[in-house]
Amino acid sequence: MDKYIVKVLAVDTLTHNVKRFLVEKPAGYNFIPGQATDVAINLPSLEGELRPFTFTSMVDDDHLEFIIKIYTGHNGITEKLGSVKPGDELIVHEVFGAINYRGPGVFIAGGAGITPFIAILRQLKKEDGLAGNTLLFANRTAGDIILEAELNELLGNDCKHVLEQARNKSLPGSWVDRNLLEAHISPDAFYYICGPDAFTQAVIDNLGSLGVAEDKIVIEQ
Repeated sequence: MDKYIVKVLAVDTLTHNVKRFLVEKPAGYNFIPGQATDVAINLPSLEGELRPFTFTSMVDDDHLEFIIKIYTGHNGITEKLGSVKPGDELIVHEVFGAINYRGPGVFIAGGAGITPFIAILRQLKKEDGLAGNTLLFANRTAGDIILEAELNELLGNDCKHVLEQARNKSLPGSWVDRNLLEAHISPDAFYYICGPDAFTQAVIDNLGSLGVAEDKIVIEQ
C-alpha cells in the first residue's frame, strides 16, 4: 500500500469540535471529489493507526484539506489529531471510493457527513454546475454547523439547515424525516446521503417508501 509523509501546513478550528487541516499534497497525487484516504499521524506509536477521512480540497488545489470532527474523552485518534499543529507530519495513503457525483439532486448530510459533499459542491461551483442541487444539512444545534457561511453562499436558498434544536429555543426542532424528504422528491433527482449509520439507513428507508429507485440513491462505497 502506497503511503506519503506530508507536513501539516495549517490547522483551523471550525466549530467547538471540528478542525480543518491543510497539508502538503504529494506530487502526482490525484482524487475525485467525494473520495477519501486513510490518514495516520507520523509517529512511531501511531503510524499504524489509520483512519479514513474525505478530501475537502478541490482536485487542482496545491494542498490537501481534511475537515475532521474531534472526539474527546477516550484518547482516540481524532483526539490525538486535535493536538496536531503546523510542522507536524501525517501519513496519507491510497485514494479510495466514497461518494461520486452522478448528476443534480439532493445532498442529505448528517453532521460530519457533510465532508464528502464539500469537495463536490466546491468543484461544481467552479464548473458552474450547482444548478438543480439542494442540500439538506442536519445538525443538533446551529453551533454544530460546519462551514455554514460557505455552504449558504454556494447554494443560497437551496441550502436547508435542519436543526434538532432550533436557533430560537422557543420553537420546535426539525429532522430529516419522511415529510421533509417528500417535499424534495423529483423523478430525475439523485439522492446523496452521508452521515451516521442510523441516519443514513433512516433516510434510505424513507426515500424507498416515497418511491425513489435504488439506483437514484448514492451512499459511500
